[in-house]
Amino acid sequence: MSILTNLKTRLTGEKAALALDDIQALILRSRPEPYVGVHAMLHIDDAAGGRDLLRRMAGHVPSAAGWTDDRDAWMGLAISFQGLKALGVPQASLDTFPLPFQQGMAQRAEQLRDFGSNAPEHWDEAFAPGACHIALTIYARDDAALAVALDQAMKELDQSSGVTLVGRHAFGADADAKNPFGFRDSISQPFVAGSGVEPLPGQERAIAAGEFILGENSETGKPVAMPEPPELGRNGSFVVLRKYESQVGAFNDFVRSQAQSESDEELLAAKLVGRWRSGAPLPLAPERDDPELGADPQRNNGFDFSRDPRGLVCPHAAHMRRLNPRDSQLSILTDVNIHRIIRRSSTYGPKWHRELTAQDDTGERGIYFIFISARAYDTIEFLQQEWINRGNFIDLGTERDPVVGLHETPGTFTIPQQPVRRRVDGVTTFNRLRGGEYLFMPSLGALRWIADARWS
Repeated sequence: MSILTNLKTRLTGEKAALALDDIQALILRSRPEPYVGVHAMLHIDDAAGGRDLLRRMAGHVPSAAGWTDDRDAWMGLAISFQGLKALGVPQASLDTFPLPFQQGMAQRAEQLRDFGSNAPEHWDEAFAPGACHIALTIYARDDAALAVALDQAMKELDQSSGVTLVGRHAFGADADAKNPFGFRDSISQPFVAGSGVEPLPGQERAIAAGEFILGENSETGKPVAMPEPPELGRNGSFVVLRKYESQVGAFNDFVRSQAQSESDEELLAAKLVGRWRSGAPLPLAPERDDPELGADPQRNNGFDFSRDPRGLVCPHAAHMRRLNPRDSQLSILTDVNIHRIIRRSSTYGPKWHRELTAQDDTGERGIYFIFISARAYDTIEFLQQEWINRGNFIDLGTERDPVVGLHETPGTFTIPQQPVRRRVDGVTTFNRLRGGEYLFMPSLGALRWIADARWS
């Protein structure tokens, strides 16, 4: 069952409570499977020219009003703080944005634990401080649809002045939607209250819309603080974009070095991630992969960890369990629901295969980790500090996430077993950060408000 077909079977028939015609579709619309696309980073050299381009591009950004409808391609648009300044947004409005957004991702390296090989001095030029003002993302079902959408976008850029294309990167995956390490990706997504769609098994209750849409009530019962005036902030959201270069061969080598057979390799890889490569979760397939389960959106997220409190099936340190502990008992109490994120990650480069070694890690494979949240900057800095690069919250001290953690020296991964737990040594940095930015995704009305300089 495709993502789109699955969504249509879950329509409630009731009118959505959100202002879907003002919200960018990318916030609610998942990428297709298979998918192709392009990320483009633009720099604004002239405010009037930048606003002219924004006006042109806004017409190609669909709203969420038809987010469950068939569509061959669609675009999302987000703007950095320096981009808003370059567009001429008044200082009084700029001052109402969160401090991390104002500072930008590179300046928040300490809070993000972006040290060593992940430090900003190693990032791509497109993500140098102040370089990326506008980020455009186009998702499409196939190459033909992408070509049409990309041609439209480039024509608008060519007809505008005062804007420079500083980076462009193609991405895509086949119908299996596998990430660079060969695992089905972006399975677990929160259910947004008021979107007009029933949740899937495993999505638990609806998460308050204000956790994702500015101006709506959040899990606290009140809206998260939003930029002012309301014409600028309402129905928008915040975006975290982080480009990773995946060390797929090094990951393969590590797994091989710790296993006696191919089946042992697959089990260890599943323990590191929390799912088998097909997407089947360990709590539902504890002993072997189940591709049919992994491909079934009605079942592949229908689980919790209540029957695995010790982590004997899915280790507490597994990537999936760290980033969504669900009902796990945590040593450091945390409201998991205010750290939920809508993921729009995209894979780039050739597909994974078992024979790859560290010598094949030439920088051609990776993932753009992109997520949307009204609390995006608090969330990513919390995740980086606590759930990814520490282990205190699960009684594992300094142990880090085995997939996305920064391991400046070889680390350890703990697998609970009876009678004695197993510690796997030699975990290294399997995803190296190559850039990123903090972005604001305005509503469609706000795009027009900026483009027309309605503050004047």
